Amino acid sequence: MRKYFVTGLLILVPIGITLWVLNLIIGTMDQSLLLLPERWRPGALFGVHVPGVGAVLTVVFVFLVGLLTRNFIGNRIVAWWEAVLGRIPVVSSIYSSVKQVSDTLLSSSGNAFRKAVLVQYPHQGSWTIAFLTGTPGGDVKNHLVGDYISVYVPTTPNPTSGFFLMMRRADTVELDMTVDAALKYIVSMGVVAPEQVAPNSSNSSNRNNPEPAQLNN
Repeated sequence: MRKYFVTGLLILVPIGITLWVLNLIIGTMDQSLLLLPERWRPGALFGVHVPGVGAVLTVVFVFLVGLLTRNFIGNRIVAWWEAVLGRIPVVSSIYSSVKQVSDTLLSSSGNAFRKAVLVQYPHQGSWTIAFLTGTPGGDVKNHLVGDYISVYVPTTPNPTSGFFLMMRRADTVELDMTVDAALKYIVSMGVVAPEQVAPNSSNSSNRNNPEPAQLNN
């Protein structure tokens, strides 16, 4: 009976968590209906609450904003709006910081969170997975001698919190692993191991490091 009970948990727990996350996301996106006049809301039009309508409207609205801002007029409107926000003391600093981060993370041409690397953290001889976020810049670069990279070390099982580190590129090992597979490995605390692949030539210089090789064995 214990075996059957555990088997049932293995089936139902992922389904339950998935439904809970979807309900949370759709419920949050449905809050966009509060921006509509009350007589235009589905409850007033159909006489019953229809879940998911706000989520659909939110997706359509985001799509239309992206479509409109891809042309010349849309770019001028966005530039004007950003200029207005730039004149507001506190709002300008918050908006510019959030915009820089979002442009870096969501841009298809950016390198942030596009590559998983193996780093020694929190001490020598202890290894964990990190994500490449770029290279040090500003005055920080003037104080670092050598080739350094910026990495984000997520915590387990919550990868949304973590640590930002600047490390020598030679002290890291580039992994032949997708970001999704690395995240699953981190969230599962090492239980869900990614598929093993043969090392490629692009990583041969780093994989010749005896310590990472010993770790893989």
